[in-house]
Amino acid sequence: MNVRSNNLSVRERKMMSMKLVGTIFVLLQLQLQLLLYSNNYGVASAGCIDMERRALLQLKASLVENDINDLLPSWDNKSYDCCEWKRVGCSNQTGHVEMLHLYGDRFGRFRGDINASLLELRQLKYLNLSYNRFSNSKFPELFGSLSNLRFLDLRASFNGGRFPNDISRLSNLQYLDLSYNILKGTIPHQFGNLSHLQYLDLSWNDLVGTIPHQLGSLSNLQYLDLGWNLLSDKNDVGGEERLFKNNKLILRSIDLSSNQLIGNIPEEIGNLVELVSLNLSSNNLSGEITSKIGKLKLLEFLDLSRNQFSGLIPPSLAQIDRLSMLNLSYNNLFGRIPIGTQLQGFDPSSYEGNVGLCGKPLVIKCPGDEKVTPQKPETPKESSLEDKKSIYLSVTLGFITGFWGLWGSLLFIQTWRHAYVLFLNNITDTMYVFMVLNATKFQRWLRALLEKFV
Repeated sequence: MNVRSNNLSVRERKMMSMKLVGTIFVLLQLQLQLLLYSNNYGVASAGCIDMERRALLQLKASLVENDINDLLPSWDNKSYDCCEWKRVGCSNQTGHVEMLHLYGDRFGRFRGDINASLLELRQLKYLNLSYNRFSNSKFPELFGSLSNLRFLDLRASFNGGRFPNDISRLSNLQYLDLSYNILKGTIPHQFGNLSHLQYLDLSWNDLVGTIPHQLGSLSNLQYLDLGWNLLSDKNDVGGEERLFKNNKLILRSIDLSSNQLIGNIPEEIGNLVELVSLNLSSNNLSGEITSKIGKLKLLEFLDLSRNQFSGLIPPSLAQIDRLSMLNLSYNNLFGRIPIGTQLQGFDPSSYEGNVGLCGKPLVIKCPGDEKVTPQKPETPKESSLEDKKSIYLSVTLGFITGFWGLWGSLLFIQTWRHAYVLFLNNITDTMYVFMVLNATKFQRWLRALLEKFV
């Protein structure tokens, strides 16, 4: 059984947030589909089906509600149209119940048993029973009979039991979440028949065995989370028929963390060109990190920490421009961290636990790196002061040279002195004549201007 600590480290919290981000796109897409479905829901023109109304009342009777809040106040015999009941959605055309929102939240949770009367809702497409505390001694095996289900969320509602293999019969499923239920057993290979599945979360259970390669045939699957189980593989992640062999996969998020997987990362991982998030941390994976990972140009989150990877970090990793979260810590990697804007920008903790790694952002220098003492850069203030000193020196030298060049010559050479005095006299006379002429012109212009206004 997995040992799960309640005190999550900072890195684990970061990875949980990474997992959350990786689901956003898929959830938004599914929500849009549900909104399209909801256009057909509401108060049915013909009212709800009486048999389904009775089934809902039996279901309510089997559930023990929170002592403080009545979660289903509208479900009673006084209201005959169950399509008007809270948490119920009906088809406008047929009146059949097609949606049930019985999830728990901070205002209250359901307890008790899931009554078999649920099977009377044969047209049910959306069922959310997440975050409750059902007391079924074993996981109910009735969900597999709701063949029209497209959305099934049973997250964190049961405490153990066998994995419900009959769910693999729900061929219309697009969304399936069975996480946090401590389910035991193996993942049935029949899951490969769920061709419409887009979202699959089986994390935080006690599932054993191998990852069925049939999951690789789910060409609509975008989110896959099998983390925190006891899954293993005798050969490698993909098995003999590799999980990622299908080059038509549109997977955007994969989480296989905290299992017992061994072997190499298959080169076929490079086929998943739509991948945004990849978490393979806390397994027993080994070998070199395949260079094909550089083909994942949309990758934003990558966690390969706590494995047995060895060799160099592939240079192709530095070519993923969108990479915003990287964790390669606690492996057996060595050599220089490839030079690239992204890889040097991560915190050194992303590389810790690899004793052979060197280069930025680590403080460990690689062999052959020049040990040059960096010069202290000049501050703007220091640079300005040096410039002023140069200017003052130039002006002073220029003044001394010009002063003694002129006055020294006039002082010691008599003919130059007489010529210079004559030159000054001529300049003085010229300036005097110029000023007199212009003064006369100015007086005439001023007199003419005054005559116009007098």
